[in-house]
Amino acid sequence: MPKTVTIEPPQEGDILFDVEEKVFPDLQANEGDKAYVFMHTVPFEGSVGLVNMLTATRLQRKGFDLTFVLYGPGVLMASAARGYPAVGNEGFPGNLGYNKQLRTLIDEGAKVYACRFAMGALYGMREDDLIKGVTPFNPLDVLDANIQAWRDKALVLATWTV
Repeated sequence: MPKTVTIEPPQEGDILFDVEEKVFPDLQANEGDKAYVFMHTVPFEGSVGLVNMLTATRLQRKGFDLTFVLYGPGVLMASAARGYPAVGNEGFPGNLGYNKQLRTLIDEGAKVYACRFAMGALYGMREDDLIKGVTPFNPLDVLDANIQAWRDKALVLATWTV
């Protein structure tokens, strides 16, 4: 069958969508609002971890008092020993994306925690292997952080992937 329609492909720089319109108002946190982001996700196995870090950064910039909780495979996001051929070198573009985004969260005031059980029992990480500013915590704190978030009437985002 012969080709009947020819449409020029988009060119670099073409805008294909209305990127200015928002459907919902651009809300900011009210005084004292809190947000908790719980991450139980494998870094580099999909976009979930990085997207949630970007969402957490946006929450923080909207004025929420942010608590970022890494447990299970999520603790791997906080490894200060990442890099190739040397620590701190990007082995491929984006290789240190998790490290850079965690650094942004910490530098902008977020409280970031990593589960000691996952670090030690699952991945052989030491507390000294954590990015500076990440606080190790007891695995029992995962539930208590959830309870605290509920009591604070906080916005909670929870990601669980394996």
